[in-house]
Amino acid sequence: MMKRSLIGPVVAVCVFLLGLTLSLPGVTKAQDHVVSPAEIQKDAANASSARQQHIDQLNVFFSTPQARQAMKSAHVDPQQVKGAVQQLDDDDLADLSARAQKAQNEFAAGTLSDRDLLIIVLVALAIVLIIVAVR
Repeated sequence: MMKRSLIGPVVAVCVFLLGLTLSLPGVTKAQDHVVSPAEIQKDAANASSARQQHIDQLNVFFSTPQARQAMKSAHVDPQQVKGAVQQLDDDDLADLSARAQKAQNEFAAGTLSDRDLLIIVLVALAIVLIIVAVR
């Protein structure tokens, strides 16, 4: 009988503690986000902008006379390359874009010959087409 007489007060204490816990300010602020929607939107816009810059840079690289010559000799359709560049993920796109920029800078500085740049273009084309084919 002693056990039954304790159940009522124990339940009352549990209900009181639950009510107290739910009324605490920290619990009611659970809807506050650690990162605001404006910050998320800003990050998404920055990522989109960076991606577009990388795509534009690769399109410029693949439209150089050396690249057009390499695509023509390899019987690669420039539109196919342009479409493949669009399909690259952000990391591959950023890496390939950086390499293309470096090759263009070295060519402009005279440290690369036409032949060297042609080889780099062919390798870049192969990388783009392989990455897209694997996916």
